[in-house]
Amino acid sequence: MTITFELEDMASYDDTGIKAEGGAYVLEAGDYTVSINSDSHTVLDSETITVEDDVIYNDENDGARSSDEVAAVNQFDQARGDVTYLSRADGFANYEEATAAPTNYEMSAEQIAVYTSKATNDMSEYDDPDAEMPTTGADNGLTLADMVGLDYDDPQWDDLLDQLTVDEMVNMVTDGGFKSTAMASIDAPQSVDSDGPASLTSNYNDNTGTAYPCATMIAATWNQDLAYARGTQMGIEANELGITGWYGPAMDIHRSAFSGRNFEYYSEDGTLSGIMGGLEVKGATEQGVMVYLKHFVLNDQETNRTNGICTWTTEQALREIYLKAFESAFKDGKSTAVMTSFNSVGAEWAGSCEALLTEVLRNEWGFHGAVITDAMDPLADFYMDLNLGIRVGLTKGLSFSTDPTLLSNTDDANTVIALRNAAHENLYAQANSNALELNDDSTATWVMMFYVADAALAVILIAAAIVTYRSYKKELAEAEAE
Repeated sequence: MTITFELEDMASYDDTGIKAEGGAYVLEAGDYTVSINSDSHTVLDSETITVEDDVIYNDENDGARSSDEVAAVNQFDQARGDVTYLSRADGFANYEEATAAPTNYEMSAEQIAVYTSKATNDMSEYDDPDAEMPTTGADNGLTLADMVGLDYDDPQWDDLLDQLTVDEMVNMVTDGGFKSTAMASIDAPQSVDSDGPASLTSNYNDNTGTAYPCATMIAATWNQDLAYARGTQMGIEANELGITGWYGPAMDIHRSAFSGRNFEYYSEDGTLSGIMGGLEVKGATEQGVMVYLKHFVLNDQETNRTNGICTWTTEQALREIYLKAFESAFKDGKSTAVMTSFNSVGAEWAGSCEALLTEVLRNEWGFHGAVITDAMDPLADFYMDLNLGIRVGLTKGLSFSTDPTLLSNTDDANTVIALRNAAHENLYAQANSNALELNDDSTATWVMMFYVADAALAVILIAAAIVTYRSYKKELAEAEAE
């Protein structure tokens, strides 16, 4: 048996500048033992791999990892919080301190300063006072069908986006629950999304698919072919049921036995979750489904989930554990959609966290596509701010309203530019999905063949009836003559 893997996938993330100031993935020099075990303690066989020199994946040294568009650097320093993290140093010497119940429940002034809420968000921090209003409502004669297969950066996208009206873009962002809204200016049809992840099911449409075993069961098989087949079947069912978007699979980690969505998530291991989930994503994506990976990221609990929970973590843990499964599903599964979570990454709501949605997801991982909120629960209205979200990488809300208060200043150039960027991402995903095919009014070739066959059979039957009738009339006439 031959086992291969990329050496760069063995790199750790240095978020404290031990080897790389500002953070980087680092593969340290030394001997690495790779073993095959019958259990956690019994080694059946092993090989030693020697790395002669430190490999530092940053611009100053060895460049970005091959799977990244740009080299990773620290993006989540604010998420570290005022927390004592368990350390392996000196045999976990700080165990008692790190696992003790918290004594301070107050946020520091620095954390409050970056906490995202509608009451404190300042759009001027993201807006250009000299921004020029983009073109809207143009008549360039393009439709969404003209964009199928084009690169995200193809210049023709600008001509298409010029045709959109502000109202169409506002509706797209504010009324994104279980659908993508129609856009008459570019002949884009409304498409249907469905919940998941164990089956295609929804309280908002009649389309229901097969209920499969949960992700935990699939991960426990370690069967990559099975994971891919399950994703493929989800895609086939989506096409049969007229569904374009699948709110699944769910890629967070079993952080504890008490996490609120463990039944939806694969495992406690980011690598296993990423491989199995990535293959499910790949299977469904290849069938034309927009696969909304969820809940991006650090979703741990359902209790009080709409209370603006701040989730604190080191960047090393975030990248090596909690983002790991999502990263694999985007890079290997080629997902064109994702759903953010209710919680905050540090003090920034995941749906308006620029570090997460722009710097890592798009710039570093090279993702393009739809980024939707989790359900726009009225209880979470105080912090789930679409105005800020669309300025930092969000593209629509999982809401069922065209309430104009969900977006403000829609006559301002900065808002319209943000809406245009969101439309570009959403429409790119739709153009590369089954949305147009499912809403195609033309008749498929195989259906036409049946129509032709039915028509021919009808002609034959009518002709046979006429011949039979005439023969009967002739026989009747001859009988009467006798």
